[in-house]
Amino acid sequence: MKTDPERFIRENTSVLAPPHVPEVRLFLASEAHDLWLKTEDELDAIGLPPPFWAFAWAGGQGLARYVLDHPEIVEGRTIVDFASGSGLVAIAAIKAGAASVLALDTDPWTGTAIALNAQLNDVVIMHENADRIGQPIAYDVFLAGDVFYDKAFTDRLIPWFEDLVASGIEVIVGDPGRAYCPRDRMEPLATYEVPVTRALEDSEVKKTTVWRFR
Repeated sequence: MKTDPERFIRENTSVLAPPHVPEVRLFLASEAHDLWLKTEDELDAIGLPPPFWAFAWAGGQGLARYVLDHPEIVEGRTIVDFASGSGLVAIAAIKAGAASVLALDTDPWTGTAIALNAQLNDVVIMHENADRIGQPIAYDVFLAGDVFYDKAFTDRLIPWFEDLVASGIEVIVGDPGRAYCPRDRMEPLATYEVPVTRALEDSEVKKTTVWRFR
């Protein structure tokens, strides 16, 4: 029997506020390992990505904090939240006054997770389950939290981000010190000490920098 995504999310997460962004509430998992196993076993999820949508990652928390503290970045503008996951950054952008937000993520479960989280926060977010890397994007600001964790993925992102900037789009990313972060191509905007769980990271606090692509 096909598992209903909404039921699975409600039964395996709790409504929590990320520690660095208490203004937002999300359906979040408290234990990474157990949920990873459950998505593989109960859902028979061959080929399904890990449930990144169930966690508030440090890069996303830092970026969401920056957006809420600097609403002029998004106010009245059209926004893309790339690799949106739970929708945390997208929700922060709407709360900060964005005209509209499109959440992009290739995981088919993120649509349900983002819709549930948007409802929790009384906001409206558009969602697209598609790989748009390399394609033009007709939006004002492009936000991406914690996307430089894999070399092959980063190698795809860098030229795309540079093309977006060249077309007049502002590209802002949040990164907690991932190995493949292209720091030489960006300027720092803010740095935060973001509380995280050891189930996800190698420490209880991750130094997270918000960058703007040059």
